[in-house]
Amino acid sequence: MGRARRMNADLPISGRTSREIAESIETGVETGDLPPRQALPSVRGLATRLGVSPTTVATAYRDLRMRGVVTSEAGRVTRIGTRPPVSTAAAQAARSGPSWYEGPRPPAGSTASQTDEASPNSTAPAQYDGSSGARGADGQGQLSGRRDLSGLRDVSDGNPDPAFLPDVQAVLRRLRVPRYLYGEPTILPELMEIMQAEFADVYAQAAGQGYGGNGEAGRGEGSANEAGAGETGDVCLVGSALDGVERVLAAWTRLGDRVVIEDPGHAGVLDLVHAMGLEPIGVRVDDAGPLPDDLDRAMQLGPAAVVVTPRAQNPTGAAIDDERAARLRTVLDEYPEVAVVEDDHAWLLAGVQYASLSAGRRTWAVVRSVSKHLGPDMRLGFLTGDRRTVSRVAGRQMLGAGWVSHILQHAAVELWRDDGVKADVQRAASAYRLRREQFVERLAERGIPAHGRSGFNVHIPVPQEAPVIQEMQARGWTLRAGELHRIRSESFVRVTTATLETDAGRQLAADLAAVLEPQRISHLA
Repeated sequence: MGRARRMNADLPISGRTSREIAESIETGVETGDLPPRQALPSVRGLATRLGVSPTTVATAYRDLRMRGVVTSEAGRVTRIGTRPPVSTAAAQAARSGPSWYEGPRPPAGSTASQTDEASPNSTAPAQYDGSSGARGADGQGQLSGRRDLSGLRDVSDGNPDPAFLPDVQAVLRRLRVPRYLYGEPTILPELMEIMQAEFADVYAQAAGQGYGGNGEAGRGEGSANEAGAGETGDVCLVGSALDGVERVLAAWTRLGDRVVIEDPGHAGVLDLVHAMGLEPIGVRVDDAGPLPDDLDRAMQLGPAAVVVTPRAQNPTGAAIDDERAARLRTVLDEYPEVAVVEDDHAWLLAGVQYASLSAGRRTWAVVRSVSKHLGPDMRLGFLTGDRRTVSRVAGRQMLGAGWVSHILQHAAVELWRDDGVKADVQRAASAYRLRREQFVERLAERGIPAHGRSGFNVHIPVPQEAPVIQEMQARGWTLRAGELHRIRSESFVRVTTATLETDAGRQLAADLAAVLEPQRISHLA
């Protein structure tokens, strides 16, 4: 039996205290002896084996669960998480490759399902190893069995097209940055003006809901109009869109709280929620975003926060339109105490207009990143929200990182003011939209349903993920398996279309059609 289904008696777990047991399991995760989705012994079974109290084992499992290392549900087996927040050998290998930010691809035979039974979406052949740390031909979880993916066309990585990214080195050469010392203003006045201007659409929509830009309810007749497009709100800088999401969740949640997220959704958000000791509640999405009825049911479970992507949703490309936004706001208005965070990561490159769910609520935030249009290594995000939320985020940041580097801020301002960069961003937005739409059309011509209303990812439902990934590798393509994005949603693969020009898109569609047709016949038989 391979490591993915290793017998409990063989698992390298030891210790006499809850801390020792937890550290033993974490060590096994780090070394690969306890791979993702590995089932762990029951509390009583491990307690008997180690000669300790069941309470000791339960405490160890609880601590690991709160940090996202393991997952479990009532009445279900405890398992190692799909992507535990520790420095595993698999993660280190993935970080040295082109797709480290997206995370290692799913191990063969793993499943994001939270049940004891194996998922039908994970019936991969034993030799499938399109992920770091996946099983080799012998079915064992050996890291050395990783397949050489060099020479394949990678449409899995979620990256922008480098051809549209600015020459940051040229900008740095002409920068003149003064010395900054402790105690000086943490945000450049020029960048503060840029942030306020770039959030004008958010503040306008907040005003339209009857609130001022800082989230305080308007008082008196006409107060909604008084906070028009020129109204500004509180802002701060963060390291990225996901960093902003994490900081807002840290400001408003406690260990064990429930958080509503999209299903399927951004793998980073799902992993983050687990790592923070929070419980994710998945809400299904269609092309217009979260389904209102699903959100209504999720809100009845008492979440502390909701994380939503207003456009360029990863991995489906969903974008919330005005009609859907109105329906979702109606649901959320029944829960004014719940924090709503919008991850508007693609922003200028999304290809559709922004429709807000959160602006003007009692507790809300919108985060926008520069990574897609200025480059992933520009670790900079803009955050706005109600006064209390922004104050908590900025205040906590001061205790740790302190501030975002002024050197990075000066570079961002310089890039923002460059007319050539502005033109490149506009060209990129047009190119991304064209490439995404053309690819969806090529798929439709071949009878393949797909979703990709905005951004530069396309979601393609498939009967089983692993065989599709493997067969597409044989045809020269690296696709993204949907497993890391899912809680309970159906299987799919994701294609990043940012660099997918017309001829390549046509060939990729043809190869997918050739791979999916036998799968569909088998699935229907």
